[in-house]
Amino acid sequence: MTTTAPGTATATTLVGHWIDGAGVPVDQTRTAPVFNPATGAEIGRVALANQSETAAAVSSAVAAQLTWGALSIGKRAGVLFRFRELLAAHADELAAVISREHGKVFSDARGEVARGLEVVEYACGLPQLMKGELSDEAATGIEVFTTREPLGVVVGITPFNFPAMVPLWMSPVAIATGNAFILKPSERDPSAANVLARLWQQAGLPDGVFTVLHGDKDTVTALLEHPDVAAVSFVGSTPIARHVHATATATGKRVQALGGAKNHGVILADADLEDAADHLTAAAFGSAGERCMALSVAVVTDEVADELVSLLADRARAVKVAPGDQPDADMGPVITAAAKERIEGLISSAEREGADLVVDGRGLQVEGHEEGFFVGPTLIDNVSPEHQVYREEVFGPVLDIVRVSGLDEAIELVNANPYGNGTAIFTASGAAAREYRRRVKVGMVGVNVPIPVPVAWHSFGGWKDSLFGDSPIYGPEGVNFYTRPKVTTQRWPARAVAASFHFSGDSEK
Repeated sequence: MTTTAPGTATATTLVGHWIDGAGVPVDQTRTAPVFNPATGAEIGRVALANQSETAAAVSSAVAAQLTWGALSIGKRAGVLFRFRELLAAHADELAAVISREHGKVFSDARGEVARGLEVVEYACGLPQLMKGELSDEAATGIEVFTTREPLGVVVGITPFNFPAMVPLWMSPVAIATGNAFILKPSERDPSAANVLARLWQQAGLPDGVFTVLHGDKDTVTALLEHPDVAAVSFVGSTPIARHVHATATATGKRVQALGGAKNHGVILADADLEDAADHLTAAAFGSAGERCMALSVAVVTDEVADELVSLLADRARAVKVAPGDQPDADMGPVITAAAKERIEGLISSAEREGADLVVDGRGLQVEGHEEGFFVGPTLIDNVSPEHQVYREEVFGPVLDIVRVSGLDEAIELVNANPYGNGTAIFTASGAAAREYRRRVKVGMVGVNVPIPVPVAWHSFGGWKDSLFGDSPIYGPEGVNFYTRPKVTTQRWPARAVAASFHFSGDSEK
């Protein structure tokens, strides 16, 4: 088995770290398998960093940041512009890597890259983003001004479901503002991170400013506790987000930790049901439901529930489930055999607890890929908040139907849920939409928009158990997270200096 840092996992490669601008020899006693979810076959292995490798990564980042953070804003922005062009040019290459290791369909992987590209474009506006504030004549002859400075070395711990997009939500803003960024990607689909490292280097980013450190729980713990790490950005499950936040803040680090979700889509009686059914189907089953912004619960008013369930059932049965590299595929496999087992177990629990399985995706086999990790679209009616499938984040292609009497009951249901990531309402009533938007306790709201992921010049983040720490990701909140303000109060007292036609020693120094 050969060792490589950049590139895609194959049966003969070990995906290694990217430290100080190059692949490094890795501890081959600490590795993990990388699978193709569509076939179930192991296609490579990924290195898991040991203590010395982690220390080397942080040391390199510390040294690189001192120079990078002192570079002019214009020169840093120039690197961002070049990276933007390279990312756009290599989008198909990156999407193919994502589809192979994650399992999502190619078009969805391509869309993931496009959403990450938005944040790069936002970060290209660094000269405007980093402008400070000035109070002239705050007192006689005194100015007070605020500037923003980088934190130093920052870490991004990112999930398997968006192996390019989430790193691109973090790293461009962190790097643009003068920090060095260490990426600890998911070990389940690691190769996309190394492709990004190669593109950053080709864009002219100095070695050590962007580092890829592959690893497991031990690697994460070492980064969370390292004294030279100033901040941590995390996206993943709520229990791990809570742990990351508690551990890192205990050592004085700044933390943004985005957790799980149970996103509700509310469908009122006046909604266009055909349109709502189309969008609910795509939002629930796209990427096999492995999105933190997937709509996993449809909250439907009683008078239209039967009609909507019928429409959804027809659409669920029509979803084409196939390997992600097939051009006509709507949905690929889930990430691992363990994920498939867990999802099917939650579907079974709903059946045992009295819910109605309208469309059952358990036991699905795709011809020619019988060992793949496939779960079919699943529609479960008459779900109640007491059911396990409702209480837990399924993170799979499962859509729950909860029936309610009207808008007030729908809002109470959503607000009672411990998660507060995203939600949507489908209605023809502006008044109802406004009332829902104002009363719902959720961080991101869509009105006839099923997956309300904000554009890059706003910020992404939920409420309640979906976010630990005060800062969402990217946008203005991202700039604030990766910088700290410095306030200067200055006065320049007048001093008469006699003019001279001659060099006069000290006055010229």
